[in-house]
Amino acid sequence: MSSDDGESATGAGGPPEQLALMREMVAEAKAKAPKAKPRTWRGAAVAEELPVARVLVNKGVLHLDRLFDYAVPAELSEAARPGVRVRVRFGAGGHRVHGGRREGGGLIDGFIVERRAESDYEGALAALAQVVSPEVVLGPSVLALARAVADRYAGSLADVLQLALPARSARAEAKPSPEPLPPPPAPEPGGWARYGAGPAFLRALATGAAPRAVWTALPGPGWADELARAMAATLASGRGALAVVPDGRSAARVDAALTALLGEGRHALLTAESGPEKRYRQWLAVSRGSVRAVVGTRAAMFAPVRDLGLVAVWDDGDSSHAEDRAPFPHVREVLELRAVSDGCGFLAGSTSCTVEAAQLVESGWARPLVADRETVRACAPRIRTVGDELLARDGAARAARLPTLAWETVREGLKTGPVLVQVPRRGYAPRLACERCRTPARCTVCAGPLEAPDARDLHCGWCGRQESAWHCEECGSFRLRAQVVGARRTAEELGRAFPAVPVRTSGRDHILDEVPDRPALVVCTPGAEPVAAGAGYAAALLLDGWAMLTRPDLRAGEDALRRWIAAASLVRGEGQVVVVAEPTLRPVQALVRWDPVGHAVRELAERAQLGFPPVSRMAAVAGRGEAVEAFLAGAGLPPDAEVLGPVPVPGRRGEPSREDRALVRVPPGSGAALAAALKSAQAARLARGVPASEAVRIRIDPPDIG
Repeated sequence: MSSDDGESATGAGGPPEQLALMREMVAEAKAKAPKAKPRTWRGAAVAEELPVARVLVNKGVLHLDRLFDYAVPAELSEAARPGVRVRVRFGAGGHRVHGGRREGGGLIDGFIVERRAESDYEGALAALAQVVSPEVVLGPSVLALARAVADRYAGSLADVLQLALPARSARAEAKPSPEPLPPPPAPEPGGWARYGAGPAFLRALATGAAPRAVWTALPGPGWADELARAMAATLASGRGALAVVPDGRSAARVDAALTALLGEGRHALLTAESGPEKRYRQWLAVSRGSVRAVVGTRAAMFAPVRDLGLVAVWDDGDSSHAEDRAPFPHVREVLELRAVSDGCGFLAGSTSCTVEAAQLVESGWARPLVADRETVRACAPRIRTVGDELLARDGAARAARLPTLAWETVREGLKTGPVLVQVPRRGYAPRLACERCRTPARCTVCAGPLEAPDARDLHCGWCGRQESAWHCEECGSFRLRAQVVGARRTAEELGRAFPAVPVRTSGRDHILDEVPDRPALVVCTPGAEPVAAGAGYAAALLLDGWAMLTRPDLRAGEDALRRWIAAASLVRGEGQVVVVAEPTLRPVQALVRWDPVGHAVRELAERAQLGFPPVSRMAAVAGRGEAVEAFLAGAGLPPDAEVLGPVPVPGRRGEPSREDRALVRVPPGSGAALAAALKSAQAARLARGVPASEAVRIRIDPPDIG
């Protein structure tokens, strides 16, 4: 070969086309060449088989939401199985992180996702530092679900796993789980016979089918037994069942119903009240296949139930079902993902009906599971209303905020049992105003609202300053009145009116589970109503309805109706409920007719016309106004996205906020593209490094849209 030919072959002086061709041939040869398997790492032996572990590090930042390769030391090869917890060295502070290699940095937790024969990274790999436990806690189904949830909510996989996997307890892992029991027989319909399609729904579950239903439960305590029977029917088919409820009290009721129906050892209870070690032991029993039925609160939505046949959520409108940690998933949405991915049945049950549940029926994704009107009328208490006009003319109401009808209802109810009184706010007098001219009472320093948590402590709700010499700047009066009277003040008023009757309170600080079946006044805030033993409450008062209906929230009417129906459902069928609210309002009318489904359908139709969720998908982006605008301008939003705002965000308790919020709305079908665009833009910003003043927060489908 001549020197000229040689120069041309090496690209030293040949034509540009030949030079480009040779470069492509060299690149192709390098790509096809086998990569060297790592056999040593800093002199240490590496596993002979599958020497590379792909690790998900527990670092919940979007720009690191990927897997990293590590070498598997020979001594850890047997224990380093996919799904186990490990500790690895990860770049931190000013240390460099490049590909799969770690230089410096501290140890961080992680999970092995898979073992591989080789790595895509051509440099030397860092080694696994430690296998924390040989217990496989991250199975393929949980990993796939967590990945889907992270994509759905524009979050990181590590953040989702923080919610899905409980903290480890070595003592719990050391104890063996019990042997699984054989499937139980299919249960009798029981209370499901009251619903037209109820028995058929149970039969479908017991024969291995996967029905999807939105269940509007009848009033009364029977819902827990009916939910337990649905789970038992699923177990009878040899499959697993999962039910998520809003709080520990509801979980205890379903737990008791399952135990009464099936006996001990067939289900696990996953709630925070159990404590970390007991809860992890129960979780391990589920993960190991010892039990195939789970009842739990929010975090149980990720429970690793084997051969899943049914996922159920009770009272999906309760705010407890919305996770308050990133990426803020909702129980109902996660269980919908599980129903699709696992091909299992789905049940959304409540005494009320959310707009989202109505949309599932409207779209044909789920079927309605309701009782006929005759059965509803026989089970529901009688509802009576007192409007503002009647309340203003009523002498008893002016004296103590309760109309004559309410007093009569309480007096009659106390003859046969306890009476429930629902008050929208806790405390003594949460918000105060001038008694003469009704001007809101404000702090003289910061203009914040004055509060009275008890009868003698008057202070500002913003700055906390004590106010001892208040007077109205409009009319000069020195007398105050409550704008919304709290539960403790109501209890005092009722105690003076009925001195021979015990008064009990239930609220955030102290929630009662049950009250005895004897005359008593039970004053509570929404969601804290205890169950009355026996047949239920003799009567109920629902006070200050306007306080819930006038909240600046898209869901105000829906939520007020849900809370009213939940309280009224605890009243006996022959009992009476008085609601103090304007009778002509739609939620009040729905309560009087006991028609939560009709209310949800009408709300859904209105939201469809206005383009509000759940008909559309929406994301909230919050931060300083300039930062929000800059972020959205460079986010690469879908072409059909509509940006609303940004506008100032109301602060806590009404105080001013320095943040702005923009809402990004897209039509159905573009939700995934919106989440992907926001996640990608946020990851790019974090990778570049963003000062705190320019940080933004993203929340997909926020539950509170004002």
